[in-house]
Amino acid sequence: MPQPFVPQTDKEQTEFGDQLSVKFNDQGMVPCISTHADTGEVLMLGYMNDVALAKTIETGFVYYWSRTRGKLWFKGESSGMTQQIDQLLTNCDQSALVAKVRIGKSHTGGVQASCHTGYPNCFYREVQTGKLPPDGRGAKLTVIQDKAFDPDKVYGKSH
Repeated sequence: MPQPFVPQTDKEQTEFGDQLSVKFNDQGMVPCISTHADTGEVLMLGYMNDVALAKTIETGFVYYWSRTRGKLWFKGESSGMTQQIDQLLTNCDQSALVAKVRIGKSHTGGVQASCHTGYPNCFYREVQTGKLPPDGRGAKLTVIQDKAFDPDKVYGKSH
């Protein structure tokens, strides 16, 4: 079977060549930001190892490497809210990816979202900037979105 990417050989090939030659980090991962194909909304940040990236390229659906579970993760496998690739982009040194995606509908209720917490995307809180609270407890976070679904209904109580 043909390989979906080749090893990096030199700067010229990496920055201007016509073959994918991903620069994985020391843990064998490359970050992938997913965005909504129509709106550009940032949905989530995940990591891919070589297997996840190869499966993503082969199938046209996003796979990640779940660092918390230590296994390959097909986005939407339990919820139905898959991420189908509309366009897969890499940056200049091929050390990061952007997946412009279309979200599948959930198995329960037909909603389309990307975050397991029930929000439309994983970036549902704003960091308050400009000054730190005097109590030394870190910058405050403010929720800036409404939930799109109840995660207990989609994933069960043990998600």
